[in-house]
Amino acid sequence: MSSYLEVQLAQQPIELCKLLKVADLVGGGGEAKVVISEGYVLLNGEVEFQKRKKVYHNDIVEFNGEVIQVIVNEDLAEQKGEPDQNTTQAASSQKNATNKQAANENKAQRKRKPISF
Repeated sequence: MSSYLEVQLAQQPIELCKLLKVADLVGGGGEAKVVISEGYVLLNGEVEFQKRKKVYHNDIVEFNGEVIQVIVNEDLAEQKGEPDQNTTQAASSQKNATNKQAANENKAQRKRKPISF
């Protein structure tokens, strides 16, 4: 029997090409897309040709003798300490105001050189 990997994710779905990268079954995204389009990857026992096919909880992916089961572990999302949306919006507004102020200061410091022909 082939080896068996369990990939735990904080959220679903994940694109098939990204899953192959996360599981370290390919060297990069380009390689993942090639092996999928060439028909070397099975999703739930069937050949899958869609590179960005959505993979969900308990789906089985087979490639190069490896079998992967996708497990969604919502506790992983909580451990990352995801901020609530209100905090994110406030931080974003403050960042935008700071960026605008810096841009205005840069404009004041720069002067256009005259164009000569």
